Amino acid sequence: MNRGWRARGFTLLELLVVVLIIGLLTGIVGPRFLAQINRSETTTARAQIDALAKAVAAYRIDMGRYPPNEQGLRALVEGTNDPRWRGPYMSGDVRSAVPADPWGMPYVYRSPGTNGRDFDIVSYGRDRAAGGAGDDGDITN
Repeated sequence: MNRGWRARGFTLLELLVVVLIIGLLTGIVGPRFLAQINRSETTTARAQIDALAKAVAAYRIDMGRYPPNEQGLRALVEGTNDPRWRGPYMSGDVRSAVPADPWGMPYVYRSPGTNGRDFDIVSYGRDRAAGGAGDDGDITN
């Protein structure tokens, strides 16, 4: 063998330094990234609730009433025998036209709504339970 040849590679110390740097970067960037994801889920829920509220308003214009609680938001995509129904009021496939909230739960629809509103469309947020604060708070129209 040639005595001038030296095996090239990384020492254990160099590898530990690289792992330490990656760990520090993950510790700094990770929480900010997760906070951004939570913020985007809330923004998505607000946008979906706004679109659903507009569809409910269009339903009311055609039908003269808000969708009944028994049928809920499905009334926006499922036809009725009433000749005034001009739906579907949501675009897309009937099975997927009424989206779930960003946390995978169906939106809650109530008519009449609370606080003097004609109707409520609610997402219970990340905790999937009524109430809560911050990222776990309810999102409503």
